[in-house]
Amino acid sequence: MYKLYSMQRSGNSYKVRLALALLDAPYRAIEIDILRGESRTPDFLAKNPSGQVPLLEVAEGRYLAESNAILWYVADGTPLAPDTQVERAEALQWMFFEQHALEPNIGAAYFWLSLVKGGRALQTHALEDWMERGYAALQVMENHLKTHQYFATGQLTVADIALYGYTHVADRCDYDLTAFPAIRAWLRRVERTPGFVDMDWRPDREVEDSAGIAAEA
Repeated sequence: MYKLYSMQRSGNSYKVRLALALLDAPYRAIEIDILRGESRTPDFLAKNPSGQVPLLEVAEGRYLAESNAILWYVADGTPLAPDTQVERAEALQWMFFEQHALEPNIGAAYFWLSLVKGGRALQTHALEDWMERGYAALQVMENHLKTHQYFATGQLTVADIALYGYTHVADRCDYDLTAFPAIRAWLRRVERTPGFVDMDWRPDREVEDSAGIAAEA
């Protein structure tokens, strides 16, 4: 069984939980609150020196970081992973786009405006850039979705999961999706997928917090 270290309100962590839910894959969830420094402890840094979540333990003592790398790992051999070489490259194209155009802007705005108390005041200088670049990324997605149901292969794949993670919370951090009807329709399609769970959902299987893990150590 996988062991997943994640933060409930993290879009990157949610991507992995969503993929595992869609695949009905069993896992043990361990909550790591990065706002409380729980990803910077010596114990956690020994598992992932970057001090970030999500982190997936794929075998005893073997850990995989970076949300999109984890998505590829868990989706391998399933309908969420494209079959052909060109379709895999197309999915990767959109996942790279998510990491360099969407997550650094919408993801950053979500973190500071929605999760960090007083974050808006702390990041006033960056907000304008986040909004401009985030809207530009949304427009690229909108243009694609005007003629496509999904981002690769014509069906839901890891590319859609990667992009959904922060797009679906854009309206919580000042982005207005009114002008993006194709994106809004795509969000609804993703949410109608059998097995879909929202960000607040917690697995019925074993759920532990970092304090519990520390107590066991």
